[in-house]
Amino acid sequence: MNMSNTSFKTTLEWNKLNWRLIERRVYKLQKRIYKAELRGDVKAVRKLQKTLLKSWSAKCLAVRRVTQDNRGKKTAGVDGVKSLTPKQRLNLVNNLKLGKKANPTRRVYIDKPGTSEKRLLGIPTMFDRAAQALAKLALEPEWEAKFEPNSYGFRPGRSCHDAIGQIYNIINKSDKYVLDADIAKCFDRIDHNALISKIGTFPSLRRQIKAWLKAGTLDGERLFPTNEGTPQGGVISPLLANIALHGLEKLITKAFPKKVHYKYGRENGVKTQTYMGYTPQAYVVRYADDFVVMHESLEVIQKCKELISEWLKEMGLELKDTKTRICHTLNKVDTNNPGFDFLGFNIRQYEAGKYKTAHDRYGNKLGFKTFITPSKNKVKEHYDDIARVIDTHKAASADSLIHHLNPIITGWANYYSGVASSKTLNDLDYLVFWKLVAWSHRRHSDKSKSWTESKYWRRIEGTNKFASSHDGKINAVLKLHKETPIVRHAKVKGEASPFDGNLKYWSSRLGGVPGVPKVITTLLKQQRNKCPECGYYFWESDILEVHHKDRNRSNNRYSNLELLHGHCHDKTHATSTNDNGCFTEEPCDGKLSRTVLETSSLGDGIA
Repeated sequence: MNMSNTSFKTTLEWNKLNWRLIERRVYKLQKRIYKAELRGDVKAVRKLQKTLLKSWSAKCLAVRRVTQDNRGKKTAGVDGVKSLTPKQRLNLVNNLKLGKKANPTRRVYIDKPGTSEKRLLGIPTMFDRAAQALAKLALEPEWEAKFEPNSYGFRPGRSCHDAIGQIYNIINKSDKYVLDADIAKCFDRIDHNALISKIGTFPSLRRQIKAWLKAGTLDGERLFPTNEGTPQGGVISPLLANIALHGLEKLITKAFPKKVHYKYGRENGVKTQTYMGYTPQAYVVRYADDFVVMHESLEVIQKCKELISEWLKEMGLELKDTKTRICHTLNKVDTNNPGFDFLGFNIRQYEAGKYKTAHDRYGNKLGFKTFITPSKNKVKEHYDDIARVIDTHKAASADSLIHHLNPIITGWANYYSGVASSKTLNDLDYLVFWKLVAWSHRRHSDKSKSWTESKYWRRIEGTNKFASSHDGKINAVLKLHKETPIVRHAKVKGEASPFDGNLKYWSSRLGGVPGVPKVITTLLKQQRNKCPECGYYFWESDILEVHHKDRNRSNNRYSNLELLHGHCHDKTHATSTNDNGCFTEEPCDGKLSRTVLETSSLGDGIA
């Protein structure tokens, strides 16, 4: 197949493209960029990046990423385009190239979780989204070779659970002071000149990135200039933000490294060396613009705060005083209680007796134990979500209520399944039980409590469960939080990257990500982490969808199910739908880079 033949490209059909071949070509180039950067061969990196940017396969993949793989809410930019037909996607591929003038982004306001503030998004046009995705394909492997090992946000193959796992590893054997920091309006205030200088790529790509940054934003009919910041909503923005904050960990570990102390002497004319202990290093764990610094000395933590504040100024940033605090994992510091919240988890240590205490690597008793649990704010938000659904379904059937509650319960419980959340899950089940009791009594105020309880609660596998039934047959059962097994998450290996070529390792990690529904983990295991349609390994950034072979969505036997890439699922249904950009089966939204997966009403991830 000669992909360079222009006339052939124009006669291609989008749904007949060989995605396995396309992805292999792009990945091969990305892997070479990654390895060239590791060995410090800048000339080879630039040459390979330019090759990738001109690659027809890379353009196809970039267009697919923004038009098909993005299963979220489709929001148009200033061009008014929300989605493309297969023919339009191919036309976009053939017209896609960097160097064109960037269009302004469209300003969209969304709610900021937990506050009354609004988050501003800048939505690019469809062409700019595809161009940014293409640039990201070229830049990401270079920077993955550079990024620090304890940076976890918006990076392929890394998640918030990896960040939490690393914090646990650091504090599990010793109590520490913590700088719990937050950068004020990080995305909105990054200095453009400092960022472009730090990226340091070849001139044409630098100019294109600068054009995106300076494109301005359209709010209604008013055009506002963008003199600083990276627009949230842009495909390349998270990568640019990570580049801006790259170097933070190196700054701290270089200033406060681990130092081993020896006493030197001479005995019987022979030089001797006696180990006298060590000075521990300072640790940094960063997830996007949220980070923590940990050390055993309060003085070191205070110096770290000063260092970081000065370092951030170079990028036009500063710490947010109201959200930045110094605390201790075990003891109270001034008015700050022990422990801290990070990424929705509460991390702290508790004093423990000789039978429950943790031990160091030598078997010595530490006198405390480390616990990571769901944060109180997140527990309250979750219960409020459940209560809101129940309150808005006062007149709805039990079937409908269960259909709406199961995805909320399963997704939240899965997200926290890798930490010490058993007590929290049991407490939530207790609260939900009484909320449902009130719901059932309100619906049948003329009936006795025993009547309503016998109508809506069934003894299933030794547990009372809220269920709907008809003619004695159970139709749907409400999931319990405590049904979710607690399994500790396996943290990603140090500096490992999906571009290192170890596809088997990265695909095998997919089923271990907290939040992945059981049906997906089972199918991943059955299919050996490969898509049966294209034969290619699943990646953490891929959309995974469950396909019903007989098209009967009520037949959820595993023999009738197979796990496909989102675009392969589209292709499978194209023959029966004449693909106009839609499909007959609803996707399960099983994107593994998300923190909480959406699932079906059964809570099993099947769609």
